[in-house]
Amino acid sequence: MTAATQPRPASSPSSVTPSGPGTEPDLPTLPDAPAGAPQTPPSVQSPIDVPGPWRHRDVAANGARFHLAEAGAGPLVLLLHGFPEFWWAWRHQLPALADAGYHAVAMDLRGYGGSDKPPRGYDPFTLAADVAGVIRALGAPRATVVGHGWGAFVGWATAVLRAPHVERLAVVSAPHPRDARTANPRRVAALREALTFQLPLLPEHRLLADDGAWVEHLLRRWSAPGWPNQEAARRYREAMQLWPAPHCALEYPRWLARSALRTDGRRFAARMREPVRVPVLHVHGMLDPAISVEAARAAQAYVRAPYRWLPMAGVGHFPHEESPARFTAELLDWLEDADAQPQ
Repeated sequence: MTAATQPRPASSPSSVTPSGPGTEPDLPTLPDAPAGAPQTPPSVQSPIDVPGPWRHRDVAANGARFHLAEAGAGPLVLLLHGFPEFWWAWRHQLPALADAGYHAVAMDLRGYGGSDKPPRGYDPFTLAADVAGVIRALGAPRATVVGHGWGAFVGWATAVLRAPHVERLAVVSAPHPRDARTANPRRVAALREALTFQLPLLPEHRLLADDGAWVEHLLRRWSAPGWPNQEAARRYREAMQLWPAPHCALEYPRWLARSALRTDGRRFAARMREPVRVPVLHVHGMLDPAISVEAARAAQAYVRAPYRWLPMAGVGHFPHEESPARFTAELLDWLEDADAQPQ
């Protein structure tokens, strides 16, 4: 076991580990858990440690601790989940990638699942440093990064801000970060929801209320009919109950809104003018009500390398879960494509 890796603890308590240098000062401390917020007793297995054909472990990176689920050996493929999920979103892809000869690793992003939940660090500069640090902690100089939703936002940022660590980039259900504020096809509804996310603690209460019923509501609203099934809804509801996960998850869109007129936001926008210079796979569900097809496809303008646009009919915002066999086959095909090989 290397110095950067740690065994999984019996439970996954919240942490206030300080972030690394350059952290955007979101809040000096985490808010107290709302009254009635569920707690995971130390003697009870965390809902994050789902058993399966993978291994659980923690790694230290960028001043924080990150929970990983991994399978296989070979070239590293790092999988980044979106909101309101956790590493388990990639349960279908982990064994398939391992069987194909890859070291498949799904990480809980900062503030989610079994990873640390510090009060700061939800800006893309810190999040990209998290990803680069995890790649290094796994003993790899570079990785193929696959991101969905907010995980794709982090993937785009990492491919520019930490370019030496990204070998290839697969983006699922996400525009380029420079277009993120205008990507929703339902402008009025999107603006109302974005403003709701900026309110203190009200959206956190909504994510916790009724055992996470709003989490399931968001999953159903953003997907095609028929997903999620009962197990997926239950697992995502349970994972979001681990305070302060709701607060930390909301800090991602809060940073995007708050930074619009701030120095750090302008600096990020300027940096993201730099093109991505590695092969990109861009997957988008044609029934996605959260991100417009036009906004997603516009990301090609920011890529100076082979770019494969893959629209998937009949699915919404979660192609890797709504149609996992089809998505996984397309991902594996792209990974083996000569045009997608790193230079």
